[in-house]
Amino acid sequence: MTVQRSLLSDLFSEFPLPILSGKPDDTPITGISVDSRKVIPGNLFIACTGGEADGHMYIPDALAHGAVAVIGETHLVGDGRIGEKVPYIRVENSRQALAYLAAAFYGHPARKLTMIGVTGTDGKTTTTNLLYHILLKASVRAGMISTVNAVIGDQVLDTGFHVTTPEAEDVQRYLAMMVEAGITHVVLETTSHGLAQYRVDACEFDIGVVTNITHEHLDYHGTYEAYCAAKARLLVGLANTLPKPQGNPRLAVINRDDTSYGYLFSIIKSTTGYQVYNVSYGLTKKADLFAGKIHQTASGLEFGIKKENLRIAITSRLLGRFNVYNTLAAFAAAITGLGIDPRAAADAIASFAGVPGRMESIELGQSFTAIVDFAHTPNALHVALETARGQLTTAMITKNTKNKKIISEHSVGSLVKNSRLIAIFGSAGLRDREKRSMMAEISVELADITILTAEDPRTESLDDILEEMACGARARGGKEGKTFFRIPDRGEAIRLGVRMAQKGDIVIACGKGHEQSMCFGTTEYPWDDRTAMRAAIAELLKIPGPQMPTLPTH
Repeated sequence: MTVQRSLLSDLFSEFPLPILSGKPDDTPITGISVDSRKVIPGNLFIACTGGEADGHMYIPDALAHGAVAVIGETHLVGDGRIGEKVPYIRVENSRQALAYLAAAFYGHPARKLTMIGVTGTDGKTTTTNLLYHILLKASVRAGMISTVNAVIGDQVLDTGFHVTTPEAEDVQRYLAMMVEAGITHVVLETTSHGLAQYRVDACEFDIGVVTNITHEHLDYHGTYEAYCAAKARLLVGLANTLPKPQGNPRLAVINRDDTSYGYLFSIIKSTTGYQVYNVSYGLTKKADLFAGKIHQTASGLEFGIKKENLRIAITSRLLGRFNVYNTLAAFAAAITGLGIDPRAAADAIASFAGVPGRMESIELGQSFTAIVDFAHTPNALHVALETARGQLTTAMITKNTKNKKIISEHSVGSLVKNSRLIAIFGSAGLRDREKRSMMAEISVELADITILTAEDPRTESLDDILEEMACGARARGGKEGKTFFRIPDRGEAIRLGVRMAQKGDIVIACGKGHEQSMCFGTTEYPWDDRTAMRAAIAELLKIPGPQMPTLPTH
């Protein structure tokens, strides 16, 4: 990537926020950093608040590492300059300032791109990847920034261990790299944290897609209403996007069937007037674009999509009714906002293999089905277990139809009853506590066996987390040692599920999906559920396989 340099005054030439004190001068800036440890000579240091530490405490460290200018919120002695030479610019919100200053430093790359933002509680990673796949298949030079990675042509960059939108400086750097690579369209997955913390404020979105808004992150946002408001920032921001030479659809794509629809529709109209258009999707005719005749097969989904005079058949390799919504969201954005031919979009959907760690099957020749999924919210766990339960039914019907047996509704129920669903999951520490019991309750109702285990306990007591989950399980009639178990070590929990599995059963490990680490205390330990599942199955079958990853609970 071309080396970036700018003057401090240039970074503020289009700055849309108030400057409380200090004057940007012509100090040369070679980079932007919010971490004093990563500052190199010539950098602008931005002291942010609201995280685990107050960035203002590290201004001396940043200066010692060579910072030549500082942005902050706190009034300092000698406000306007620090020491004899270093300018200090005071603003109302350093994090929000970071987004606009980073965009200016990299030459406002989003203005040269068609920007599609995707948010929601569940399904946003799949929707992001599916829309990106549709664009590539339509010969559009597209890039993608997800909570998993950034894809810039043939280059794939890891965006971090856990699922959140990258910091604003990283987002703008990725966008600048995409412009330099000749990319024209970007699909950017953004979390509620990313929206609330202004990480994508200067991304100048042209299209905003919302999958759903269900119970999650209330530990951070406080209330469901505040959570909805954070998500809605993506759509409200569409009205502020400047006109672009390539056009600016200013389109909001929203789920007609979700409880958030009324709020999102009203806030779009009340805050943006008619500057932002919207298209809804769902499973009823109330939606502008809706799906019908949905069939789940052993290999995926089949359904039809209707929109005004459009009628098109969809075949997908994705599993679960919830993926009908993800597909509708991506399809609506592609054909309505980006002008992709519907038939080409349908063909792309048919060839989409899915996202790693999302209902991913692990097959080593065992007699049962093993699945790894990212479901880490009550709603996501509910639909994942319903999908797995549906797969038991589908597998039984398919198997017995091949054997030329007559399958009645009663016999299907009997067949499925003989096969079991074994669910393995935990609940994160320092996160929404209410969902712990909720998820255990859901699993006891939908799974035959529930195994509660570790999932990023962080600095909380794992035993306490598991007790809260066990209380939820007992509240729904779960019997510890019979229908549910507590196994603190996640590797041992997966081993137990695999050992308990009989022919025709489904074992599903939820909550980690694609993630590559698990946090105990403040340390990230290498962890991959897919590796753990393969290791457990290989041990069971006594065949070569990967070694089970180890955790502090081992």
